[in-house]
This record gives sequence, structure tokens and C-alpha cells, in this order.
Amino acid sequence: MPVYMDRHYIEGATRHAIADAHQKDLALQERYHVKFLTYWFDEVRCTAFCLIEAPNRETIERAHNEAHGSVPNEVREVDSAVVDAFLGRIKDPPRVDASPGKSGEILIDSGFRTIMFTDLKDSTLMTTLYGDAKALHLLHVHNALTRNSLNAHQGREIKHTGDGIMASFASVPDAVGCAIAIQKAFTAYNQEHAETPLYLRIGLSAGEPIEEHGDLFGKAVQLAARLCAQAEPGRILIDQVVLDQWSGKQLPFSDLGEVTLKGFDHAVRVYEVQWMHT
Repeated sequence: MPVYMDRHYIEGATRHAIADAHQKDLALQERYHVKFLTYWFDEVRCTAFCLIEAPNRETIERAHNEAHGSVPNEVREVDSAVVDAFLGRIKDPPRVDASPGKSGEILIDSGFRTIMFTDLKDSTLMTTLYGDAKALHLLHVHNALTRNSLNAHQGREIKHTGDGIMASFASVPDAVGCAIAIQKAFTAYNQEHAETPLYLRIGLSAGEPIEEHGDLFGKAVQLAARLCAQAEPGRILIDQVVLDQWSGKQLPFSDLGEVTLKGFDHAVRVYEVQWMHT
């Protein structure tokens, strides 16, 4: 059966109320021939997201309505592999505090993710400049430096773009910390290999799995990609959402003002992370 993700806006909802609604969904799933796989809940933004195997959208809406009356605002067909790549799971995680006499709670995150794009400067020219073998070696160096930082900052690689990597993070501090670590790693590499320097552009944006009338992380993915393309080599650009969600020590940044990016109707406020001062 197809897999869908739905989005509920429920003002004033609590994690316990959402957990109870999920149990009610599970109790009715056989009647409607659907399978409620898991859910995410963002209490701050009053949004919940369910992942469901179902024959169609209408069946999901009917099942939700009978179970608890919360009909989703959006229902989108998704690829479960893509969901797993972005969010890290496609089924309920283990319950916590499942000691005797306690049912335990499902450890649920918000589903809010920070998206990172990287782009290697002049990657298409490396073969011309250095030859096939050397160019392939340099690409492997790029991959290793980037992935080492991803692993150290809980980043999930979504895909390799050929000259960069698209990744997802559950927290803004991890994403920004990873971007800074990547640039520092490339700087250290360049100091030792001045004859074949590598320079990376990085763009970061953040958002919910499904926004109104959008694809899975559609706006965040598009904006992160555009910010990456806008960045100068060796720089990190972020949007307002990432800056607002920053919760670590003071982040040195420069306000680049509003920038018109390809594919966006309105100008976007852009900031550059001054990672050299961290």
C-alpha cells in the first residue's frame, strides 16, 4: 500500500493527548485496513505528523475522524525511505520507563529538522586540472572530511549530490556546529595541501516535515540549496529560522540583509556565520 504522512494543527495539544490519540488510531486500524506506523509531535508549533500505510487519503481522514475527531490539515503521499533518511525512523521508537506496572511513553521528537547542503568549488574542473585519478582522490577526501563531521554532530546524510552532500539534523546547534566543523576541517586540509586546496560552500535552513501545500521538507530543502548556491567558497549561510532556533553560546554572524533567491517569490533574510571567530 502507499505510505502517507499527514499534518495536524492542534492548538493547545499536549504530548499525552497526542499519544492517546495515536493509541486510538491503532485500535481502529484493522477496521479501516490501514497501518498507523508512527508519529511526531511539535508542542511548540502545535503540529503533529502521522505516518500511515493506507489505500488512499480519504480512508486516513475517516479513520482519524472516528478515532478521535482530529482530521489532518494536509495528507501527502511519501516515500518511506526518504522519510527514514530525513527523520531517522518509520516506526514507533522503543518506549521509555517500561518498568513493571508502567506502560512507558514513546520517546517522540518534534519532526522539525535543519537541512544542510554543501557544494565543492570547481568540482567539475578537477579532472581537467589534476587528471582522473587525482580528481577522484580529492572527491574521496571531500567525502571523508564532510562525513566525519556529520558523524560527530548527529547528522544524517540524505544524498550525495556529486559535488556535495545534503544532510538532516534534529537540532540547529548540531547543524551549525557541523557546518563550522566542516569548514575548519577543510581549512586544516588546505594548510597541509596548498597545491590542491578544496573549498566548500554551505547553506542551512530548517522547517517541518510538511508545511501547508508543500512536499516533504520542501521549503527548507529548496532554501538550503539556494543559500548554498549563494554562498562564497569557504562560507556558511543560514536563514532567519536557523538563527532564531540557535540555542548555543553567542553565534558570531553577519546580517547580509534580504536577498532574492531563485524559486522564491519574496526576498529572504540571509545571515553568514562567521565561523573563523568560533
